Amino acid sequence: MLKNKGILTIDLAAVVHNYNVLKAQAAPGARVAAVVKANGYGLGSVAIGRVLAAAGCGDFFVSSFEEGLVLRGALKEPRIYVLNGFYGSVAEAYAEHNLIPALGSFLEIEDYRKLAAKLGRKLDAFLSFNIRMNRLGLGKAETEKLIADKSLLEGINIAGVLSHFACADEDSPLNDEQHEIFEKITRHFPDAEKSLSNSFGTFRNKKYHYDLLRPGMALYGLNPRPGSPNPMRRVVSLNLPVMRLRLVYKGAGVGYGMTWHAEKDTLLATVAAGYADGIFRSLSNKGALYWKGMRCPVRGRVSMDLTTVDISGVPEKQRPKPGDMMELIGEHQSADDLANDAGTIGYEVLTDLGHRYERVYVGDDIMRMSGGKSSSASGA
Repeated sequence: MLKNKGILTIDLAAVVHNYNVLKAQAAPGARVAAVVKANGYGLGSVAIGRVLAAAGCGDFFVSSFEEGLVLRGALKEPRIYVLNGFYGSVAEAYAEHNLIPALGSFLEIEDYRKLAAKLGRKLDAFLSFNIRMNRLGLGKAETEKLIADKSLLEGINIAGVLSHFACADEDSPLNDEQHEIFEKITRHFPDAEKSLSNSFGTFRNKKYHYDLLRPGMALYGLNPRPGSPNPMRRVVSLNLPVMRLRLVYKGAGVGYGMTWHAEKDTLLATVAAGYADGIFRSLSNKGALYWKGMRCPVRGRVSMDLTTVDISGVPEKQRPKPGDMMELIGEHQSADDLANDAGTIGYEVLTDLGHRYERVYVGDDIMRMSGGKSSSASGA
């Protein structure tokens, strides 16, 4: 019986290993949080959160209130921070579920003050500062106003202050500029924890570490040291089933638009996955799958459900047959490698992995320790 879906394997023991690598990299006194936004970079925030909490992680960052609720349903004790701030429309639910917002505007601050006054107690929050990146966070004029008048924060316990590097993956002068501005701001909040470094910043310079590191991509096996060997262990493997072998003759075209034509008689394998499954269309005529360590180039355009690869270079007696699984991500091709071929970044590869795959969580000892199950059900 032919398999009709790919198998996405997520190694939870590797996630814990990577967390421990990050802890070893951290400056003395710095804690390592886990960024599990976007459903744990597409790999399952609940499964990831459970194993990291069991491994000692007490701090988790999500993007939205909704993500925080999902994670809080699985983790009762750890601190959960909401990077995208405070939504007044669901104000009381933050306090009910002990979610800590990163406040990045006066509107959020005012709404949070109102909630604290209504509940009659101080509420924890982080302050988010915009330092040259110009996305979220308090701007220069707002920052100066806040520093000059701390009464604007009445009712709020400033548990921490944070900002975000724009170019920590590069040896850019902006890194030190951002660091210097952050230093000046944080002097006005001496009792608050400080958090600046993402995965790249963690490996860039220990002076950036402060109290709380916020790695994401490195936990999931992506390389936090561009141009250098990856110190992290691979977390994801993705294998795709062969649906059909087809010999096409010299001059024949393949796929939509006939963007590739055979220069000689060519044996092709069509696999059951396409751009609906996170195989980017930009991999058309550029990317590759692997079979027994042999590179099999993509031929023609990647379509919604199917991708066609050239297996002519595989010795005849070793060729795959329908039902066999070819490697897209694994021992011979990392998510970062695939991203390079697609002209994007490993983050996008992971977060775009589709929901049609059979998801398998391995690392049984880790799963049992965290109370989960080694199955697709753990990836909620």
